[in-house]
Amino acid sequence: MRPGDLILINGPLGAGKTVLAQGIGAGLGITDVTSPTFVIARIHTAPLPMIHVDAYRLLDTDNPRLYLDDLDLDTEHSVTVIEWAGAESEHLNQDRLEITIDRSDEVRKVEITCVGKRWAGFSL
Repeated sequence: MRPGDLILINGPLGAGKTVLAQGIGAGLGITDVTSPTFVIARIHTAPLPMIHVDAYRLLDTDNPRLYLDDLDLDTEHSVTVIEWAGAESEHLNQDRLEITIDRSDEVRKVEITCVGKRWAGFSL
């Protein structure tokens, strides 16, 4: 991870979006990552800060992009992880990882889509 990285995570309730965000935070040395459902966004300070957003409550608004912009997130200097990220989140960075967690079966399936030059050629 590096400053400006954007990770969009989608999946149904209970899929593991927050657990994935906690893992990303742990990789950055952050141990207190919890779901920001009620506060919408939390900024975790670390040598490389992480902004953790839960956009679930924005989905039912008339203009979720406007509300996301109103959060005034410093996405240039942090890693930004957005749960329940829809099309309104994509404008934050043309380079991003889009992660979808599917738990419709007994085994969770994770699909990672790399978007933009930053992630060109990236593979796991």
